[in-house]
Amino acid sequence: MVNSLRHSHSYMKSSSPFPRFLSRKPSPSAISLYMILLFAFSLFIFIFSSRHISDNEPKPLLSQQSHAQTRSESEFEYEFKSLSQSQSEQMPNEQLWVTSINHGLRPCVNPTPKYKAAQGWDRYITVRSNGGLNQMRTGISDMVAVAHIMNATLVIPQLDKRSFWQDSSTFSDIFNELHFISSLQNDVRIVKELPKELEYLPRARKHFGSWSGMGYYEEMTRLWKEFQVIHVPKSDSRLANNDLPLDIQRLRCRALYHALRFSPSIESLGKKLVERLRSRGGRYIALHLRYEKDMLSFTGCTYGLTETESEELRVMRENTNHWKVKKINSTEQREGGLCPLTPKEVGVFLQALGYSPSTVIYIAAGEIYGCESHLLELTSRFPNTVFKETLATPEELKAFAKHASQTAALDYIISIESDVFVPSYSGNMARTVEGHRRFLGHRKTIHPDRKGLVKLYDKLENGQLKEGSSFSYIVQEMHKNRQGAPRKRKGPLPGIKGRARFRTEESFYENPYPECICRSKGAV
Repeated sequence: MVNSLRHSHSYMKSSSPFPRFLSRKPSPSAISLYMILLFAFSLFIFIFSSRHISDNEPKPLLSQQSHAQTRSESEFEYEFKSLSQSQSEQMPNEQLWVTSINHGLRPCVNPTPKYKAAQGWDRYITVRSNGGLNQMRTGISDMVAVAHIMNATLVIPQLDKRSFWQDSSTFSDIFNELHFISSLQNDVRIVKELPKELEYLPRARKHFGSWSGMGYYEEMTRLWKEFQVIHVPKSDSRLANNDLPLDIQRLRCRALYHALRFSPSIESLGKKLVERLRSRGGRYIALHLRYEKDMLSFTGCTYGLTETESEELRVMRENTNHWKVKKINSTEQREGGLCPLTPKEVGVFLQALGYSPSTVIYIAAGEIYGCESHLLELTSRFPNTVFKETLATPEELKAFAKHASQTAALDYIISIESDVFVPSYSGNMARTVEGHRRFLGHRKTIHPDRKGLVKLYDKLENGQLKEGSSFSYIVQEMHKNRQGAPRKRKGPLPGIKGRARFRTEESFYENPYPECICRSKGAV
C-alpha cells in the first residue's frame, strides 16, 4: 500500500494540469487564478459526491411504529415486491438474539423511608393458593402485600391440590420455605402453622374481591373486631394492577422475585439443565408450547386436530364443572387470535423470523396433545428441539414424577435463563416469565401476533402466499415491536366502565414497570 501511494504521488507530479504555474515563480495573478480553479474543482467534487451518497442511501422500509402497526399484511406484500433481492436477505444473526436496549433501567424494589413493617402479631391470615404454579406464585405475592396492608401475620399458604394436575406438593416441596420467611421478615411476619390455641376458633372465611385497592382492604380490617383468623380460599388477583402505593407494589416484587425462591433440589436441577442446553449450542430458545390437553379443551381450539381428538376435548370441557363456557366456536376462537399456536404454526413462525434449523429449542410445557403426530410438524423444521426428558436422566426426574408444579418450576428456571423466550399463548406462565425477564433487564421475549399470523397461515394454506423471503419479511415487520422492549404497563381498554375495566388491564406481574424498574441507582 505504501508503494502504491508513492507511485500515485509521483504520477501527480508529472501529470499536473498546471505545469507552467509550477515551473517558475508564479505571479500574484497566476496564484489567484490557481486558487479560484482549485476551489471550483473542489466544490464540483463535493457536490458530485454528496449527490452520489444521497442517491445510494437506503430508504426506510416502513414509517414510524404507530403507522406500521396499522398496516395490513397485503400492504407489506406489496411493498416487499418493490424491494431488490439484496434487501430481502435473512435477518442478521445478532438481531435474532440480542436483547433490546434497556435505556439504563434497572430493578428497584427497596422500600421508601416512610415504609413500616406489619406489626399485627395477634392477627392471622390463612390462604389456599389456587391454580397452577404461576397462578399460585403471583397469588402468594398478592397475599404477602394484603397481610401487610391488614397488619396481620401470614401463615404459609396451602397449595392447590384440586386443579387439573392433581399435584400433592406442599409449599416446602416447591419453594425454599426458610428463605421465604426470613427474606420478608422486615415486611410481614410469616409462620409455618397457625398457633395450636387458634386452630379451633371460629374464623372469617372471606373471598376478597378481585383487583381490589387499598380502600377495600382498609375496610376489611373491621373483621379483626370479631375474628382473630381470616381464611382466604382464593389467592389469585386479590390486588389491583394499578393505583396502589409505591411501597405495596415494591413489596409484591420483593415477594415474587426475591422471596419465592424455588427449593434447593429444583434450583440445582434447573441450573444443570441450563448448563446442558448451553453445551449444545450456546444459545437457545425457550418455547412455552401451550398445546396441552387442558388448554385446548378450555379454549375450545380444535384446528389441526382429528375428529376423535376434537370430540375428546369437547367431552372434557362438558365434564369440567368450573369451566363456565361449554359450547365454543373453534373457528371464531382461532380467527380472533384466542387459540394457542399449533406446533406447525410455531415452526413456520420461528423459521420466518430467521432462526436456522440448527437452533436449539427447549419445550417448556407439559405433555403435548397428540404427542409425536403433532410435534413432528415442529421438529421437522427444528431437529434440535429438546425436553426435560431429553436433558435430564430418569433418575434426576424421578423425584419430580407426578408433581406437575415441580416440573413447571424447572421450565420456569430454564425459560428465565433462555436467550429468547417465545410463548405460544398468553397464559399465566407466559405473563409471569415475561414480567420476570423485564425485571432482569428486558431479556428478549417475542410475542407472536396470533390474530395476524392466522390470516397469513390461511393464505399459505389456500395458495395466496408461499413461504420464503416475502413471507419472512411480512412476519418480521409484524413483530419488530413485540420483542420485550421497555415500556410502561398498559391500562384498561377504552370504553369499558366499572370493575370490568380491571380485567382488561395489563397484569402487574407481566410488566412491573415503572414501580419496580427505574433509572435510579437503588440496589435490588
